[in-house]
Order: sequence, then structure tokens, then C-alpha cells
Amino acid sequence: MDLDLRVVDLAREMILVVLVVAGPIMMVGLVVGLCVSLIQALTSVQEQTLSLVPKMLAVMAATLLILAPALSYLGDYTARVIKRMTEFGLS
Repeated sequence: MDLDLRVVDLAREMILVVLVVAGPIMMVGLVVGLCVSLIQALTSVQEQTLSLVPKMLAVMAATLLILAPALSYLGDYTARVIKRMTEFGLS
């Protein structure tokens, strides 16, 4: 396999790992922000901190819930990258 294709495969895999790890957390922030904005629009309450605090708490809770599987997934990815380092002549 050509070196360029291996680098592209590694970059593609890296982007997939980032999406899998960060995607659920970003979706939680998006959904909570949308719900709070909807409530603010319906009640005509335009307080800035009202949208920030629930979103922060939801993102922190989602991060704590997904932390163990995400670290396991990142560890597996790191092991695969280190194993493939010999293909690039780095070890």
C-alpha cells in the first residue's frame, strides 16, 4: 500500500474517532440549547445566563456518562496507531 493512502486512511480513522467521541456530547449541548431557546421564546424571558447554565450542566453530565467508553475507544485507537508506526518508518 502506498504511503499516501496509509496517511489518508489514518486521517480518515482519526476524524471518525473524533466524531464518535465528541459527537454525543455536542448533540446534548445542541438539544439542551434548542430546548432552552424554545422555552425562552415562549415565555419572553431573555436572560443570557438562563441558556448557559443548563447547557453547561447537561454537557458536563454527558461528558461524565460517556467518559469511560470514550477513553476505551481512544485507547484502542492509540494502540492501533502505535502498531502502525512501523509502516511509516517511525520506530
